[in-house]
Amino acid sequence: MTPSSLNAPKSFAETTSWLIGRVAYYVRLPAEEIAVDVPLADYGLDSVYAFSLSADMEDEFGVTADPTLLWDLETVTALAEYLVNGGGQE
Repeated sequence: MTPSSLNAPKSFAETTSWLIGRVAYYVRLPAEEIAVDVPLADYGLDSVYAFSLSADMEDEFGVTADPTLLWDLETVTALAEYLVNGGGQE
């Protein structure tokens, strides 16, 4: 990540792609095997990786991302929509 990319607005497609890459990394699967509409828990994303992924989202998008968010917004699509729409920030 370059400093210029930090917190730069991303499209839904870019955000989805980034999330797929991070989830694939944590669950040790090829990105092609991560479906955007499958609950992340189905891939074995546990609480340790949820903390890591939420920290990654905070760093990349400049939003507050509590690890429980990954259980509230279970899929890549739901997370991408949340991030594209400002991550719930006022």
